[in-house]
Amino acid sequence: MIINGVTIDETFAEAFPMKATRLIITAHDAKWAMISAQAFTGFATSVIACGCEAGIERELDGSETPDGRPGVAVLIFAMGGKGLAKQVETRAGQCVLTSPTSALFSGLDGEKDMPLGQNLRYFGDGFQISKMIDGKRYWRIPVMDGEFLTQEKTGVTAAVGGGNFLVLAESQGQALAACEAAIEEMRKIPNVIMPFPGGVVRSGSKVGSKYKALNASTNDAFCPTLKGQTKSELPPECESVMEIVIDGLTKEDIDKAMKVGIQAVCDLGAAQGIRRISAGNYGGKLGPFHFHLQEIMA
Repeated sequence: MIINGVTIDETFAEAFPMKATRLIITAHDAKWAMISAQAFTGFATSVIACGCEAGIERELDGSETPDGRPGVAVLIFAMGGKGLAKQVETRAGQCVLTSPTSALFSGLDGEKDMPLGQNLRYFGDGFQISKMIDGKRYWRIPVMDGEFLTQEKTGVTAAVGGGNFLVLAESQGQALAACEAAIEEMRKIPNVIMPFPGGVVRSGSKVGSKYKALNASTNDAFCPTLKGQTKSELPPECESVMEIVIDGLTKEDIDKAMKVGIQAVCDLGAAQGIRRISAGNYGGKLGPFHFHLQEIMA
């Protein structure tokens, strides 16, 4: 398959089941809601070392938030419910409770519930007050700028992590420009995040390493400086490869995000140095979710 001079490899991305929740962070204004959301989603690029994957889904205006203030929706993913609950509670306590004027709400009704402010309330040292509204419990925790309002629980749902595609380009600048164009379109799709810095990862990995202590190592087949030293996947004209990884609440959400992202890259086309679109997988042996590039773009 070729789109605007860009070859779409006959391959697939391989993704894994995860658990996820959506949270809504609000504040006095959009600036401070975003500051808190950025802190909450920091150091959350990969479950390999961060324990979770998190990102900003979108900004919200007052008509979309529980307290009528500007807000930000964030999505956070982990490999299991216990790990997710630990990450949510730690990040909420250190990054939202601490952030001036912030409040924290559930943004998802899931199959199960997990603690959100349920344990954070103890920071109030006995001065905290709860209130039931429409069958949901909220906690008002006294803090120095006034009160921190948080919902007691949030929903947990089954989700998918690890959808991806690779952009193979003639230069580093062209690969980055293509990924930026893709991310701009992908962020318009609901229920997904691209958890790496700016949505893009340059250090794609393979399973295993020559060093016993490492479970993953550089994806040498796609490293342009190793063309003469390893079994390379790169043609002579490709000098840079970047990857976009997608986590979503459903497989269909990731399908949509991949489609608009790949199309944005192909719109730039061969004239802008884009040569191929490929994907990372493990031979279909590890992850039950497969995203076939040519099927998505058909």
